[in-house]
Amino acid sequence: MKLLSFNKAIKESDGLGKRHLMLGNGFSIALRPDIFTYNALLEQAGKSGKISKRIETVFQAMNCTDFETVIRVLRDSANVVPAYLTDKPTATKTARLLRSDADAVRELLARAVSDSHPEHPGKVTKSQYACCRRFLSNFNGSTYTLNYDLLLYWTVMQNMDPQIPSDDGFRTPDEGEEDYVTWDIEKTTSQNVFYLHGALHIYDVGHELKKYTWVRTGIRLIDQIRGALSDSRFPLIVAEGQSDEKMTKIMHSNYLSRGYRSLAMIGGSLFIYGHRLAENDEHILRLIPKSKIKKLFVGIYGDPSTVANKCIVARAQRFPTERRRGVALAVEFFDATTASVWDGET
Repeated sequence: MKLLSFNKAIKESDGLGKRHLMLGNGFSIALRPDIFTYNALLEQAGKSGKISKRIETVFQAMNCTDFETVIRVLRDSANVVPAYLTDKPTATKTARLLRSDADAVRELLARAVSDSHPEHPGKVTKSQYACCRRFLSNFNGSTYTLNYDLLLYWTVMQNMDPQIPSDDGFRTPDEGEEDYVTWDIEKTTSQNVFYLHGALHIYDVGHELKKYTWVRTGIRLIDQIRGALSDSRFPLIVAEGQSDEKMTKIMHSNYLSRGYRSLAMIGGSLFIYGHRLAENDEHILRLIPKSKIKKLFVGIYGDPSTVANKCIVARAQRFPTERRRGVALAVEFFDATTASVWDGET
């Protein structure tokens, strides 16, 4: 299978309309594989001392480091417990324990990302920011990310060329003197950056959605996030194990559902970088054929003949068959390494 270069893919998208981007965890891994892979995050969770022996044993028994897979298995197990434990009180107690551990793994993931995250924007070099901004400057539509970390936020906030039009929808509160900014659905007409699964610096406090900022406090974002976690205040993130569970959480948040609806409405072309098109994100993937995009470009990292990449290709090739109406949807694949997102290589 021959892959397009990233530049060739960009040229092929010319004339199709707006160019949109969707980022998966590969975006962050490309910069810091020592931090953002599941292996690294599980190791960090172990170092933190916050992982229980029972949960640690579950990861080992499954021979797995994927937090979302473990969450899914724990929740599925809770659902079938009554079929195997005929004593109702025991079954109820066991199911409750499994669901509690699933919630604990979700919180563990947030803590692990926070604990291992680079301390401040200066931990990313100017040349790395410049490379990433050149990559992002290819897209004049919306940017969607499934990542929780701060790398995209840090990158678009840099005061350097090329300029990156970026609006995540957060505004100064009406009071004007808070140490955070808020999101109001009535003021999002120009929003073009969407954290589809939330982010570490975004918090749902009931009556409003807050985003921590450095400029209003002088306190590093990661320190604010860690402080909140130490007080058991958790960010708005979607880390449920199954796609339908993720969808439930999205539908209960105006912010998350706003991004979800936006993706369903885009036209032109969509580039996917750093995402496996995995089943646990099917709630997002099914919007692609429902949208109005004419061409989809999917990044492939490494040998296209590996089992993992064959799965990505197979899923992507189903999108055109799932489109029920409108213009035809074409799918192309590009070599993700040629995008040079952080390293500047060509």
